[in-house]
Amino acid sequence: MTTKNNFQCSMRDYVPSDQPAVVALFRNGILEHVYPAFFRSLGHPDHVGVALSLCMAGYVLGGSSYFQALLFGSAWAGLIYYCCHEIYEGYMLRRLGTDMADVGAVYLENPDNGFWVAEAEVNGKTRVVGTVAVMGKEDGGGADWNGAAVGAEREAGGRYGELPHVVVSFACRHKGLGTQLTQRALDFCKQRGYTRLVVRVGSPQTAALSLFRKLGFVQTASHGDTHGNRWLSKLVSKLARINVMTMEKSL
Repeated sequence: MTTKNNFQCSMRDYVPSDQPAVVALFRNGILEHVYPAFFRSLGHPDHVGVALSLCMAGYVLGGSSYFQALLFGSAWAGLIYYCCHEIYEGYMLRRLGTDMADVGAVYLENPDNGFWVAEAEVNGKTRVVGTVAVMGKEDGGGADWNGAAVGAEREAGGRYGELPHVVVSFACRHKGLGTQLTQRALDFCKQRGYTRLVVRVGSPQTAALSLFRKLGFVQTASHGDTHGNRWLSKLVSKLARINVMTMEKSL
């Protein structure tokens, strides 16, 4: 049992009956980043310039119509929102169709992987309020946050852990649970003899970036190719302006 700021929780290995709660927590935890990404992207100077230009065009073409000016600007904002939503929803759906579709088979039946849940009492009931997972990887290459292949990060020969996600229920934020979950992953990696723990984080996820930096992770790479909808992937990535940072901590 762990305590911080009068918050009590217990951490244990995943069991099959956790699946509905874990999937719901994961889904909400991913999609909550859409709005921060949208507002961050919309505030970029380039996007502000385009929005103002479109508003002016709408005003002129509409015969000094403020409504049409607003309509043109809103259309641009809608496109930015679509791009941000497409990236996070696409990532969520890919994960729900791969490792999250059968947590037991992917994580529990492979000794190099691990999956844990945190439980706490919420409104008088014990609920799953956090999850964390680790996948063992071979040095020499990997995949980014959307499953796309990335270049070799180390020479082949060693093994490291990858953190696919850390999710904390909104009701249990700012109570140290994210730190506890990440520390559980770090302890597992040390037990398995991994050289480091690697995580990939989107730039709008400021709380996660702050957490990992606090725990000693350092940024080793960054890219803006988030691989959204295939037929619009490059446009989606460019308009959303989400950078994916690779961070790692040596063990």
